[in-house]
Amino acid sequence: MAEPEPVGSAKTMRALDRILSAKGIQVVPDNAADESPEENPGDREWHRRARADYALSRWQTATPPRFSDAEATMPDVAHWADRALADSAAAGALLLTGLTGTGKTHQAYGALRRIAVGGPDRFELIAVNSADMYGNLRPSQVMGAAERELRRLSKVQYLLLDDLGTAKSSEWTEEITYRLINYRYNHCLPTIITSNLPARDENGPDLTDFVGARVASRLAEMVTTLVPMIGADRRRGGRAA
Repeated sequence: MAEPEPVGSAKTMRALDRILSAKGIQVVPDNAADESPEENPGDREWHRRARADYALSRWQTATPPRFSDAEATMPDVAHWADRALADSAAAGALLLTGLTGTGKTHQAYGALRRIAVGGPDRFELIAVNSADMYGNLRPSQVMGAAERELRRLSKVQYLLLDDLGTAKSSEWTEEITYRLINYRYNHCLPTIITSNLPARDENGPDLTDFVGARVASRLAEMVTTLVPMIGADRRRGGRAA
């Protein structure tokens, strides 16, 4: 007479697995929890990665598909992003100037992506083209809609204001720009601005001519990193810029 298989033997366990599987029951090994030690909610790096995943999802939502591969490849832009990640209140503003197609918008989205990848404690972002912003802020039939939108832009943690200076200048656009920049200046909120106009040009139009003296004064104190970008129009070669 054959001796019965001892409990816990390989043959017995295989037979038990077949019985449980037939009933739709899955056996989880005791050491399953040890197979992914990196997925440990008590680990500081685990929390940083979780914050980074959340921030990147918000960045992707705010970023047009054309700039989905944006990276901060310029040292000054990367340094600004690192400073914003370390202390957003001390980052000030990043101003990227240059002719059309030199890569200003790509670098701007790249800076915001670099911040997101770092796993900030908080990450709120609005990116808007200046012409669209002024269009959204014009008085409408909806009472208070323009003021609510201006408050939203003024208070968001990170604001990317693209192509400042391309819209037609007026007393109204100057007033709107002043209110937006002044709030963000007073509340130490990091802002990225791109413009086809140079910050200063004694021989032609510059950003000061568009925004007016009051806004220019605020920008002079607010901008901690000025990056003039030069080169040929990259769009003519089929690349996003």
